[in-house]
Amino acid sequence: MTALSRRAAAVVAILFILTMLLFPGTAMAHNVSKRDASFVESNQGPAIPAFMYLGAKHMVTGYDHIAFLVGVIFFLYRLKDIVQYVSLFTLGHSITLLGGVLGGVHANPYVIDAIIGFSVVYKAFDNMDGFRRFLGFEPNTKVAVLIFGLFHGFGLATKLQELDLSKNGLVTNIISFNVGVEIGQVLALTAVLIALSVWRTQSGFLREAFTANAVLMTVGFILVGYQVAGYFVAV
Repeated sequence: MTALSRRAAAVVAILFILTMLLFPGTAMAHNVSKRDASFVESNQGPAIPAFMYLGAKHMVTGYDHIAFLVGVIFFLYRLKDIVQYVSLFTLGHSITLLGGVLGGVHANPYVIDAIIGFSVVYKAFDNMDGFRRFLGFEPNTKVAVLIFGLFHGFGLATKLQELDLSKNGLVTNIISFNVGVEIGQVLALTAVLIALSVWRTQSGFLREAFTANAVLMTVGFILVGYQVAGYFVAV
């Protein structure tokens, strides 16, 4: 990565953080737009393509989910490892998305979203070798990815639970939404992997990786901060 591209990346990161600070609404990474909410609430019966599209859109625009996955695959070089970790994340968020909506399991959305933000902090800190260097141990990353996947799925569920969903075709539509989430996840990760693959060929990757994960951790802390603030304001 050239000096110019590093400066450009730094500017993008700073602008992203400033945008979140100046426009708190953007911190609600997986809010459902009014237009989408209106469609979902007015829909009666199965609508497989529409709900798949909404699921894919939700994942692609849900930068808290993407930020966590970027952290997860940041230092994974083998396709086998990437598939394994992403599958654990997928299993986790599928369980709680389906269980939350179809099983009627509820939780405070601010608390769940704060934990999702913390998942970004955790993975960035892990990538910086923080656990071993500062705490003297290394957590089981696979278990952590699965557990955080459960919370990410719950985050999706809490947003859908806020809507008046028709019971006619509900199971089909929620499963379709979940399939769409997986499609969006594959699309987003493909773009991320291409970018990472190019970046890894540069001589300064390992040195720049620490800074990139520091920025990722900062984003996670900002997400946590907004959700904690929102919790106390809502109480």
